[in-house]
Amino acid sequence: MNLEQLQSFVTVADLGNFTRAAEQLHLAQPSLSRQISALEHDLGAALLHRARGGSTLTPAGESLLPLARRMLADAESVRRELAEIAGLERGRVRLGATPTLCVSLVAEALSAFHSAYPGIDLHLSEQGSRRLLEELAGGELDLALITTSGGASVDRFVVEPLLVEELVVVSSSTAAPVTSGDAMRLKQVARLPQIVFSSTYDLRRTTDAAFRAAGLTPETVIEGAEMDAVLRFVERGIGVAIVPAMVLIDRPGLRSVRLTEPTLTRTISIARMADMAPSAAVEVMRQTIARTATALAARAGATMRLADAPA
Repeated sequence: MNLEQLQSFVTVADLGNFTRAAEQLHLAQPSLSRQISALEHDLGAALLHRARGGSTLTPAGESLLPLARRMLADAESVRRELAEIAGLERGRVRLGATPTLCVSLVAEALSAFHSAYPGIDLHLSEQGSRRLLEELAGGELDLALITTSGGASVDRFVVEPLLVEELVVVSSSTAAPVTSGDAMRLKQVARLPQIVFSSTYDLRRTTDAAFRAAGLTPETVIEGAEMDAVLRFVERGIGVAIVPAMVLIDRPGLRSVRLTEPTLTRTISIARMADMAPSAAVEVMRQTIARTATALAARAGATMRLADAPA
């Protein structure tokens, strides 16, 4: 008994016809018949009732069919896993990330990963952290890069904190500085014209909560923008914005100052399902993201640190 014989048996069982099965398998019909006969000989039982109008399963065939499907599926999984281990020549990684991470950490990590493993298919979902965890739980993602500013329910997931970063105030580098110091209080920021993110952003909920807690109402000039638009509006001098420190990397058109009273931070973590072992490609992607996070922390200075580093 071999996998080719099992595939032939399953195909005939599915189609109920030797001629159509031979066409689908790109075999001559006599070759297909010999494979089925050899399988029946090896097992010592007839698997199919052959008739002019088609073929049906015998009781022995009905017992074998689910086992054959499982053996073929296991064999395909082994082939795929071994191909990945042998050089990650093919495979798939489905990664989810928040919009603020897509323009920074994810862009850097995917660039490095694709250069090293161009045969791996990459699928990206750009959502808020809550939605990403839903997609992860639903089997739509392999990994999710999420952000939290407080406690988060992460039952069913393995969550690895990567970075802790500050939220900073950014303005156009071509305009006059918004302050003479290197930090601003939240009440000072509230008096400046601001570009405000879409309400779907985790970052928007964090900053809104901070202003409410301080009894402040910020002056808003544009509301509801996505990350790239916010940064471009700030670069054009339309207003300021409160953004993660990470997005400042490689953006010479922006100037930043730290935020104090309060200092706002967020934790960036990578999550996967606890009851599923990652494939080789997914594990290499996780390692690539972790290395990229370490490199970004080194470049960012005081506004970002590794999650396991002292504050």
